[in-house]
Amino acid sequence: MAQSQAVGGKSLMESRPVHGYSPVMLRRLFGGRSKAAAQAAPRRAFTPAQQRIHAIGDIHGRLDLLTVLHADIRAHREAKPHDGTDVVVYLGDYVDRGPYSREVIEYLLGDPLPGFTAVHLMGNHDEAMLKFLEDVSIGPSWASFGGESTLLSYGVRTTPDMIGMRRFESMRQQLVAKMPASHVAFLRGLELSYQAGDYLFAHAGIRPGVPLERQDPEDLLWIRETFLSSGVDHGKIVVHGHTPTDAPQVRPNRIGIDTGAFASGILTCLVLDGEERRFLSTGTTDWSGLVAAQ
Repeated sequence: MAQSQAVGGKSLMESRPVHGYSPVMLRRLFGGRSKAAAQAAPRRAFTPAQQRIHAIGDIHGRLDLLTVLHADIRAHREAKPHDGTDVVVYLGDYVDRGPYSREVIEYLLGDPLPGFTAVHLMGNHDEAMLKFLEDVSIGPSWASFGGESTLLSYGVRTTPDMIGMRRFESMRQQLVAKMPASHVAFLRGLELSYQAGDYLFAHAGIRPGVPLERQDPEDLLWIRETFLSSGVDHGKIVVHGHTPTDAPQVRPNRIGIDTGAFASGILTCLVLDGEERRFLSTGTTDWSGLVAAQ
């Protein structure tokens, strides 16, 4: 069973190859740790009264990891029962890169955490898949960052004689025919952000200096350095994925929990309960010391 986590020793990217990816390959994929600029002053943050929130980072087709993490979430609730409500927020990127994109969506449609209120946010990979259903021109771009793994999971195939856009049009038509209507509805129903208490949840982050209610959807799905390097107080602590790092990043104004599950084998959940924070993970590194950054 996964355990709650605290940092010690070398980082995962420094210590050993992970699931066939060498430390050098992981650095190229993840880009290392982002360095935040001048930090906002630490602030106390709370979830709504009697509400416990579990936020799960980018899944990327790793159903094997998601089922393990869900088991740990259920065990955590049994070990620490409370009288309030339990919410699970998925930060998006259900598909691409890993081998089980179709299976992840089917699994989530089956209410895998009974008794939890589920909030499914959209990631940039999910948006790309949805666009491909109607616009073949996005095919080469989507394929370049993991889309072909998703197509394979739906049984989409091509023949050697298919090249260029003809190949992508064939794949698009196959996906339209093979993808269940419930999966399309799932993608179309994804939310761009979610707010609860002193926290805002979004796949990639937000545009600093722009009011939360006026954020551009493109920024919520795609933003990186402008958000990651900002030390300003956003009014709420932003919990996000999108930019993989070898351990969760806890800053005064944001918490990043994309630990590169598709390559590292580590899928991370942030548990927020009142003022308390802890991490659950499919990995073996102890991350409990990270909560001190609050």
